Amino acid sequence: MLALKGLIARFPARSVRKPSHERFWRRLSPPQLFVGSFLLLILLGTLGLKTLPGLYTGPSLSWLDALFTATSAVCVTGLIVVDTATYFTVWGQAFLLLLIQLGGLGIITFTTVLIVALGRRLSLRQQALAASVVEAAPHVNYRQLARDVVRFTFLIEGIGALLLYLGFWPELGGREALWPALFHAISAFCNAGFSTFSSSLVEFRANPVVLSVVMLLIVIGGLGFLTLEELYLWRRSIRARRRFRLSLHSRLVLTTTALLLGIGWILFAFFEWKGTLAELPIGARLLNSLFMSVTARTAGFNTIDYGQATEQTSFLTILLMFVGGSPGSTAGGIKTTTLALLVLLAISRMRGQEIPSCWSRSVPHEVVQRAVGLFVVAVAALMLGSFVLTATEIEHGVTAPGSFLKYLFEAYSAFGTVGLSMGVTPSLSTTGRWIIILLMFVGRVGPLTFAAALTLRRHRTPQFRYAYEDVVVG
Repeated sequence: MLALKGLIARFPARSVRKPSHERFWRRLSPPQLFVGSFLLLILLGTLGLKTLPGLYTGPSLSWLDALFTATSAVCVTGLIVVDTATYFTVWGQAFLLLLIQLGGLGIITFTTVLIVALGRRLSLRQQALAASVVEAAPHVNYRQLARDVVRFTFLIEGIGALLLYLGFWPELGGREALWPALFHAISAFCNAGFSTFSSSLVEFRANPVVLSVVMLLIVIGGLGFLTLEELYLWRRSIRARRRFRLSLHSRLVLTTTALLLGIGWILFAFFEWKGTLAELPIGARLLNSLFMSVTARTAGFNTIDYGQATEQTSFLTILLMFVGGSPGSTAGGIKTTTLALLVLLAISRMRGQEIPSCWSRSVPHEVVQRAVGLFVVAVAALMLGSFVLTATEIEHGVTAPGSFLKYLFEAYSAFGTVGLSMGVTPSLSTTGRWIIILLMFVGRVGPLTFAAALTLRRHRTPQFRYAYEDVVVG
């Protein structure tokens, strides 16, 4: 027996090495997996735009333009270098719509739903990805949320398509209204901004049904699936006569969204009343002013020519594009909750309070720090992107000096995944297109998530800190 033990000690059992691809998969952090899923979808979309037959009415896109278009579709932005209405066939538009739908919902959501539907247990990493959006609302079941994301999406898009069909019917006819209704329903809910009309929705600026339905789809898609799930549970609790409290997250989302839409509505009406909206009747002016406030929140549809708008309108649009939609939605930007937390932080500091609070709830310190970090990183990325974009376009002779506002508008539109433009997208140089592609991608996955995906994982966390020392601020 002793001899056998000695023999075993001399030849220890060798651990079974897992395949290299499995080790690589397990080494990926949740941010890297999330960013990688969008990157993979963009690459597949680019290959599809270059290799699939029957997508174009003429010659196919170049590799760079295919990458630009695929990124814009997957990142639900809407910036285009070619006219979607005339350059693509119906099959080409359908392929773009597939990329928009997958990019709007996110590959991770589809994966989670598939795993849950098959009855398999989620891994810890998959649970971290699925549950990251419900940390603010522990009463929400992430498995149920994953199912409801897809269910809500297809239900809302289906109802929106039916209503848009009724809105398009009088002007396009029954048969011709089918495809635009479906396309714009999905594009609006995903906040993509792609349109099957060359002028976007300019020719329907006097159609209250089309504009109202598109606005409603944009707002619902920009609220975030967590807020939609809570609103659904709140409605069920009313029917069952049970008490249900909306989380602080959803309250901030709804309040900030309403304030931004209302303030934008008033200011846009004031700036453009005698400008681009002057030829419309009063009711249509008010409706289009509201539409401008809604679409600037990362939707990208337009009913006016932003190249002819006042500078006040352009700057207000930039501010709204920078904020964007809400977390867990199809929208981009720094998100409404980040703006709300920064405002709460400023108010608490002016009151001499250390911890921001709202509705009898205090916000954790690490959440506030995350909001501040996101704001700083976003501002830095946009300042750098705007500077480099303007410099390269002037250097390549694409534009003359003095067009800074147009390229600032373009950079913020790309980062906020909005899709509005002052008409400079098709004329961008090669370098300019690469900059916009990068801004669209970072804006969709989130600057903090993108930075976390690039960070090498540390095996050991330092258990010390340096000494404190004050710094004068202000």
